[in-house]
Order: sequence, then C-alpha cells, then structure tokens
Amino acid sequence: MNDRRGVATAGSWCVDYNKSIAEWPAEDTTNEILAMDRQGGGSGCNMAIDLKRLDPALPVETMSVVGDDDDGRFLLAQCDAFGIARDGVVTIPGGATMFTDAFNALSTGRRTHFFRQGVGAQMSPEHFNFSRSRARFLHLGLPGAHARMDAPWQGEASGWVATLRAARKAGLATNLELISASRDKVAALARPCLPHLDLLIVNDFEIGAVADVETRDANGSSPKAIARAVEATLSLGSMSLVVAHFPQGAIAATREGGRFAVGSVAMPSEAIAGVNGAGDAFAAGMLYGVHEGWPIEKGLRLAHACAAASMREVSTTSGVVTVAECLALAEKYGLRPTPA
Repeated sequence: MNDRRGVATAGSWCVDYNKSIAEWPAEDTTNEILAMDRQGGGSGCNMAIDLKRLDPALPVETMSVVGDDDDGRFLLAQCDAFGIARDGVVTIPGGATMFTDAFNALSTGRRTHFFRQGVGAQMSPEHFNFSRSRARFLHLGLPGAHARMDAPWQGEASGWVATLRAARKAGLATNLELISASRDKVAALARPCLPHLDLLIVNDFEIGAVADVETRDANGSSPKAIARAVEATLSLGSMSLVVAHFPQGAIAATREGGRFAVGSVAMPSEAIAGVNGAGDAFAAGMLYGVHEGWPIEKGLRLAHACAAASMREVSTTSGVVTVAECLALAEKYGLRPTPA
C-alpha cells in the first residue's frame, strides 16, 4: 500500500440549501429566512472538498450517484472546480439529485437538516469500483441516508459492509462517516461495519450510540464517558484508530494502547457563523494527518483547526483553508484545556 496516495470518497453527494434563521420556530408560524446559499454537501462531497482546500496537491477521487438535473450538474462542476477526479460519479437519467435543507438557528448555533434521497436511494455497492483506484484511504458514508445501501446486500448485513469489504480487498484502508440519527439506528447500521474499518472518526453522540454508552448529560458532553465509549468501540472492530470529537475537544485511542486528548480551538462566539460541516472538517483534518504520517496529537490539532475554520461560514466547506492557514487560526485563538 506504500505506492498509494490520496483519498477516495464514496457515498453521499447532495446539494445543501443552507438557510439561516433567527431561531427555531414553533409550528403553525411564519418565519423569515435571513440568508441562503447553495453548496455541495454530504460525506463524499464535504470530505473531498475539505481535503482539496487543505492541500490542493493531494490526489482526491470520488464515487457517487447524482441525478440528470441542475443540482447534479452543479455537483459535477464542484468536482471540476476543485480538481476532484469524478470518473466514479454515475449520473442516473431522469433522476433527481439528493438534496438537504440545512437550517442554522442563529440564536443557538444549532442546525437541523431535512433531506430527500432522490437517486441516492438507488445507490448500491455496484456503483463503487475500486479496481482502478490508487488512493490510500476510502472515506465512506452515510449509513442511514441511502435505502439500498442500508439494506442487506448479497449475504452481507448491508451495502455498506459489502463496499467496505470490497475496498479493503482492493488495497484501500477504510474510514466510515456516520449520521446523527436515532441511537438505535446508528448502532444497527454501524456495528456490522466495524470489523471492516481501519479508522473511525465520529462525534460524541455517534460514538455513544455505537458503544451503547451515554456520552452526554445535563452539563453537555462528558469526556470520561466519551473515553469509555472510544475504548469500547475500539474493542468491537478492527480499527487501528478511533477518534471522537465534541465541542470542548477530542479523544482518541489506538489499538497499540495510545490514548490522546486535545482541546478544541477557543473560537469566540462572534467569529462563528454556523457549525454545519464542522464535523466533516474535523474528520478531513484528522484523515489528512493520518495520511501524512503525523503523530496523533498533531493530527488532532489540525482537525480542531480545520473545524474552527469551517465554523466561520454557514455552508459546509467554504470556510476551510490551507493546512498552514488553519493552523494559524488555531494559534490565533488558542486551544481549550485538555478534556479530562
């Protein structure tokens, strides 16, 4: 695998209609959208663009399905604009591209997503061909957002398991992105994938669901509980590295016994436009560090810096800048205390 370089992203490519509102409304009321833009979204899109923003020289390829519509053409143009190889993107004639209405409440910074699968419901392991890929890593997602992938596939628990197995057979190391659905749904879809993963980079809610550990209490995220969930998840699969991030920091563990915790960037509230895409940006920074052979703590610092850069914009990827610029932003604001 030493001759491999770069990252292949596979799975969700959708259009995000990012909409800022003053606060989350009550039902049966009329509310103004204060700002709106259209961006690429989904795990395959966000990771690919974030990596290219971090390091334009890094080879990035992608595999997905889009519809034969304006949104699909918009996403293909995004690939071309960032230099993302898109030979693996299949256009389904007559189909509608998956899209998400992403609402960002300015009063709380919380986000709420409504998505329509469109042709994403038809995506299956047959849409992913790893035989020609020279990438070192596969970043795959999103379980819970694609009907055929979520279902059993040719003797495997799901299309996700079948795809991860195929990628590993072709020589790629694997990482899976999860969706913050119900705890039961996250667990049911993620656990069968764990024996086929080399990395897992998720948030505190998702790691808690996978490990069946309650990671949040009345005070917010609990670092001690998150650490227990990381350890439990590591024992359930084949991952060499498990990372869980949360607003105050991140906790990581390796199969060799390494244990790490790094505080997040102390971004002032006035510098934050939204958190939509911050988790994707964190994962991109972490995966970049792993790809480059960085020490775990250095990778965690870049991951936090990339997430902080992302939060300066409402959309998912437009705030991310180069590795050097992200690290300079983290230096400017400093890191929060190490979570314990």
